[in-house]
Amino acid sequence: MTIPNVITILRFLLVPGVVLAMLEARWGWAFTGFIAAGVSDAMDGFIARNFNQRSRLGAYLDPMADKLLLVCVFVVLGIIGQLPLWLVIAAVSRDALIVCAVLLSTVMGQPVEMRPLLVSKANTAVQIVLAAMVLGELAFELSLGPLRPLLILTSGLLTVASAAAYLVAWLRHMNGYGEGSTPGST
Repeated sequence: MTIPNVITILRFLLVPGVVLAMLEARWGWAFTGFIAAGVSDAMDGFIARNFNQRSRLGAYLDPMADKLLLVCVFVVLGIIGQLPLWLVIAAVSRDALIVCAVLLSTVMGQPVEMRPLLVSKANTAVQIVLAAMVLGELAFELSLGPLRPLLILTSGLLTVASAAAYLVAWLRHMNGYGEGSTPGST
């Protein structure tokens, strides 16, 4: 077990605490937990890269921990009316569709290697900034004015674009047009 994997597992354990803090309207704690998760994500990545502690387990656990926290925060913010439900449903549906596509391709004997697309990285970055901003607004009782609606719109557009890009890549893969195959080779 590498140090980055231990840090990632601790980030998994942080998720229930952040969610509980949100449900109890302890916004300072929720914001602090969310920021701590972000710092720990950067820290485990730094250690893995710079101290030769990358692992296959870490390659799976790290994005799962990040996604679990972000999805949970989005769902709670949607339930309490701080994010529009259409955005929460779009974000969660996109992630569920990606997981289902990976599972289906694996079951069908055509496992797909998931690599984050640029649009997906942009989408995740905007979602993180949006979640942190909303938690910060609630924790410090302030309003950042038109920034929230702008981030909500941007997040929605990037979520749809990311889902479409992954769908196209997955369909190409399943039809034999992915990397390492030639058209019609399936």
